[in-house]
Amino acid sequence: PIFASAYLVGSKGALLVGLAAAVGAAISMGMSEGLSDDGTLTGRGGSLARGLITGLATFVGGAAHTLPFLIEDVDQALKVAYVVVGCELVTIAWLRKRYLRVSLTRSLLQVTVGGVLVAAVGVAVGHA
Repeated sequence: PIFASAYLVGSKGALLVGLAAAVGAAISMGMSEGLSDDGTLTGRGGSLARGLITGLATFVGGAAHTLPFLIEDVDQALKVAYVVVGCELVTIAWLRKRYLRVSLTRSLLQVTVGGVLVAAVGVAVGHA
């Protein structure tokens, strides 16, 4: 939604949409993780801690590529946002390698394909 809104309404609109999406996703993911079990099933700790960690991480990930839209020039903001998204995708791939023991090459491919598809939809909708 953030790239579509940037093309349609500019930096301020993209910033607001991005922040709303980040907060909404954080609430959704945090509640989903927190309510999935009480910690006894998975052994990953208490539901409140897992929900808060997941929600916070989701917010940080969603808000990071929103911050470039503090730049009023939407073209410049988009360039910075694309770089931030690229860094986010590499970070996600590295985390998958580190904790899920997926090869870095495979993880980069999977994460990048998904990221490109999401960005392409945002650009396409923004130019519709």
